[in-house]
Order: sequence, then structure tokens, then C-alpha cells
Amino acid sequence: MTSTNVFSSKSDVAYVELRELILTGALLPGSRLAQHDLAGSLGMSITPLREAIRRLSSEGLVDLDAHRDARVARMSATEARQLFEVRLSLDPSAAELAATRRTDDDIAAMRGAVERLLPVTRTWGEEALTAHREFHRALYLASHNDVLIRLLDDLWDKSDRYRRVGLELPPGDEPRTRDLDEHHQLLELILAGDGPSAAQLMRDHITRSLTASAINALEQRENLPSHAYFHPTPS
Repeated sequence: MTSTNVFSSKSDVAYVELRELILTGALLPGSRLAQHDLAGSLGMSITPLREAIRRLSSEGLVDLDAHRDARVARMSATEARQLFEVRLSLDPSAAELAATRRTDDDIAAMRGAVERLLPVTRTWGEEALTAHREFHRALYLASHNDVLIRLLDDLWDKSDRYRRVGLELPPGDEPRTRDLDEHHQLLELILAGDGPSAAQLMRDHITRSLTASAINALEQRENLPSHAYFHPTPS
């Protein structure tokens, strides 16, 4: 019983840490996972690491071949667009629910998060992305729909890789003050209990996001000859 719990705990640690490395881009798309080196850096044996890799493979974040070679899944315009389409459906629904279900604690969390926002530009980088994510999560937590929250947590995790692509594009240098203003407007609509307007603004907000720019760029790259594709060099 004890050994099973230890294995589960170590596997969970490996899963969380490896997933974070993939989603933040510390492990590049297409790069090979040096499993023994990773196990050593995490201070564990290869067994829990392999279990974590299998879990990540089931989520589409790791590709496994017949020889048990593991690579970080490449990014594609198809996946980016699918994530975007689902977010375009779920985030407005969460905003509409939040407008009618938010509690005093939710309001305090959203107000605190909106004050920490920074322009999501190349200049502010990871700090801005983290603050942006915190605001949107505070908003959809206010929906008090556990299924919706779990879906959006996973959706936002996987979309983060594409937001980082967006930061490297020309729009990543723009001030993006409109985005900041829209976050404040979203909060005001939710506080006013105007669910339909909050949902519509959220839909417009997503349509104009950096993720949309990343999708367009990836689609253009994938239409180019194979030597010009966006493929980070595997390690």
C-alpha cells in the first residue's frame, strides 16, 4: 500500500513538472525527452517519469513512437484553431454565468486580478501572460460550474503554448491597450449582472486575441514549402 502511494505521488510530481516545462516552452515542440536525464533532474527513478509521459501522451502533449521514444508534441494550426473554437464557446458562457452567480469573494478576486494586469506584449512577456491568465481564471471561477471550470483550466493550459507564439509575432509589440480596457469592461458588466453583454464582449475579446494572430501565422507557415515550416530544432 505504501509503495503504491509513493509511486503515485512521484508520478504526479513528474506529471505536473513535465507538463509545466512543455506548456511554458522550456521544452520545445518537437524536442526529444531525454528520460534518464529528466528523471535525474527531478530526483526520481525512470518509472514514475514514464507514467507521467504516458499521461501527457493521452493529453496530446507528448508523442510516443513504437520504440518508446518520446517527443514534445509539435504545435499545429489545426490544434490551435480547435482550441480557439472551443474557447470561443466556453469562455462567453462562463462570463454570462459569472454575472449572475458571482459572490463577494469572487468580486474581490476579480478586482484584485484586474489590478495586476499588464499589457500582453513581448515587453512584459511571462509576467503579463500570468496576470492575464489569473484574471480570466478568477472570472470563470465565478461561474461556479465545476465541469466548466475543469474544461477551461485544461483549455487555457493547452492554449498557452500558442499565446507565446503570438508574442513573437508583430502584434506582440503593440501596446494592446484595448485588451486592458476590455478586461475592465468585462468586470464592470459582471458586477452589473449583465450576462448577455458580458458574453458578447468576451466573444469579441477572444476573436481579437493574440491566439487568433498565432493561428493565422501557423496556417501561413504550414502552407509554405516544408523547409520553411516552423519547427523548433529537436534536442
